[in-house]
Amino acid sequence: MGEKSITAYKEWQRVEKKYLFSTPIAYTLRRRLQAVLQEDAHNGPDGYRVRSLYFDTISDADFFDKLDGLEQRRKVRLRIYPPDYGAVKLEVKEKSGAYQRKRTLTVSPEDARALIRRDFDVLLRMEHPLASELFGILYAEVYLPRCIVEYKRQAFLAPGGDVRLTFDSLISAREGCSELFAPALNLYPVLDSSDITLEVKYSHFLFGYIRDTLGEYGKIERSVSKYCLSRHISYIQS
Repeated sequence: MGEKSITAYKEWQRVEKKYLFSTPIAYTLRRRLQAVLQEDAHNGPDGYRVRSLYFDTISDADFFDKLDGLEQRRKVRLRIYPPDYGAVKLEVKEKSGAYQRKRTLTVSPEDARALIRRDFDVLLRMEHPLASELFGILYAEVYLPRCIVEYKRQAFLAPGGDVRLTFDSLISAREGCSELFAPALNLYPVLDSSDITLEVKYSHFLFGYIRDTLGEYGKIERSVSKYCLSRHISYIQS
């Protein structure tokens, strides 16, 4: 079977709330929250880039499950943080009611390229329960690389808790593209350049000062899936 692949595993189960803001409002909110939150170590002066390659079934079952608002649904993706292409995250996110379960394996670029070629046998060499589970799912349900999504992120953490807030801007995508490691990609915008998405993630409870600050802006929680927004544009144009 070849040499065993070495992986690192992480798992989270948490609530994820999503909001959409204009740039001026998001800037004001971010400045207020920066006073009480810790910046993610990867932020730098201007945030950091995130690029994901999403897989879906031959019939786009995950995409349509989201559009139909099903309580039980799944997303499978490979994720990198350009310009660092060395460590790749193989992630599966599963929604059940209010909670999202996210499981992540860190895999090598070589293993990621094998998955993009649909050489799913590489998962068996990882000898990890999640890899074995994904092997069965990806083969049985005929998963294919479907869409690349890229954006800029600024992340913040709440001291003394497991609360994480992320501001994502310049969301762009490309349908039918699997060039995860390309230095530059020809992408189309998914949202207006002035729109910024905020994701609020926590496992147990949201601190009152964060909830109250968000409440002052009168925003209603929205179902903002970057993957589905990106695929939806292609469906409209086709």
